[in-house]
Amino acid sequence: MTDQVNSLEDLGAVAEGNAVVAEVVAEPREPVRDELGRSYATGKRKDAVARVWIKPGSGKVVVNGKEINKYFARPVLQMILRQPFEVAGVEDQFDVVATVKGGGLSGQAGAVKHGVSKALQLYDPTLRAPLKAAGFLTRDSRVVERKKFGRRKARRSFQFSKR
Repeated sequence: MTDQVNSLEDLGAVAEGNAVVAEVVAEPREPVRDELGRSYATGKRKDAVARVWIKPGSGKVVVNGKEINKYFARPVLQMILRQPFEVAGVEDQFDVVATVKGGGLSGQAGAVKHGVSKALQLYDPTLRAPLKAAGFLTRDSRVVERKKFGRRKARRSFQFSKR
């Protein structure tokens, strides 16, 4: 190869002539649905794990066999569950059936929210961008720190006595 490169312009000319320009074409994602037209996802938060199925419907939410306002009595927890639908702009268009285990009510609400977000983006891949921008597809990895031996709690030490 006898190409001598003396300047950046020469380098650009050589690169254009020799390099194979590979254009990355992003293939559109395919919707993931079962034979009943539902999308399934698993959501997690703290110690809670939620299995979530969504399908087109009237906005009915059932958690562990109970209505949303019976299972999550606090309005704040109900609001947490509705956030993914509001961000995606599909309020009252999907029915949700969820089973959730472990943790407390707050962690369970977060787990169902995470599961609903993942199921929505599987059902309709165009909803991925707003859900991702809102941070709903990322699992909140904060969990309770374990208790260490020789301490009262995870970090709290026993009371020091000088005498």
